[in-house]
Amino acid sequence: MNTHTTPGRAEEVAELLVGAVDLHCHSGPAAFPRRIDHRDAMKDAEDAGFEAIVYKDHFYPGMAHATLLQNLFPDEKVKVYSGVALNNANGGINPFAVDHAVKLNGKIVWMPTFSAKNHIDKSQSETKNYPKSDKPMLEQIPLTVLDENDKLTEATQQVLDAIAAGDIILAGGHLNVRELKILFAEAKRRGVRKMLVNHPTYVIGCDDDDMVELANMGVFMEHSICMLIDCRARRHEPGDLARLINLVGADSTILGSDLGLMNMPLPIEGFREVTSILLDLQYSEADIRKLIGGNAGSLL
Repeated sequence: MNTHTTPGRAEEVAELLVGAVDLHCHSGPAAFPRRIDHRDAMKDAEDAGFEAIVYKDHFYPGMAHATLLQNLFPDEKVKVYSGVALNNANGGINPFAVDHAVKLNGKIVWMPTFSAKNHIDKSQSETKNYPKSDKPMLEQIPLTVLDENDKLTEATQQVLDAIAAGDIILAGGHLNVRELKILFAEAKRRGVRKMLVNHPTYVIGCDDDDMVELANMGVFMEHSICMLIDCRARRHEPGDLARLINLVGADSTILGSDLGLMNMPLPIEGFREVTSILLDLQYSEADIRKLIGGNAGSLL
């Protein structure tokens, strides 16, 4: 019998999800079609006993939505947050957008995602099937954090200072691994304490040595649950997941849903399935709680 579906397993998973944290919830409204909106994502997380969720949109900062929802539903225990992705729609690598995010209780700054030069360069390969907006959008200006001498641009340095001052999370977005190594080293030098790589095995170009090197700098590897479960975005089998976790250790790994897209499982369903996979892989309760909540919660 498939252990994913047994009543005992369902109860075990439900218990482990109490206190979980999703740093990568793609709910809507959004220019890319979404299966779930911010309120429903909040309600699902509340019903499951989550500690917190972070709304991620590529086009707009969601702090105001998060605050309004928290105020509209004061009896719900789940905390809802957002941040800003430094794509063209938000002014690119824009220290003013980061300063504003900090002042509005933003928790994460994502470096460019779909506006990243790295993402655009891979438009015929890895990012070919990336979600599209319902209506055509302006062509993206390719963004990088490096100048022609491979030094961080002045705007990027100002962004790092604003993140350090606010003591919030720096996420790598869709920059490539070469950019990230330069970025994170300088971020650390400037006092940024909370850093993570989004889906290091997808678009970013991290190999095993890169992940170990970054983890040794204090950077978390955030693996996308949508790439680990039974759905069209799957890239890794359970054995691959175990290898990725063991590579840098459970203390340096975060699992975020990266879900909310159409024709995909809901974020909460992704967390249920990956938790069951972790149980099948015989991870301890303590490690599972770190992977689906504890590490992410420490960054919030």
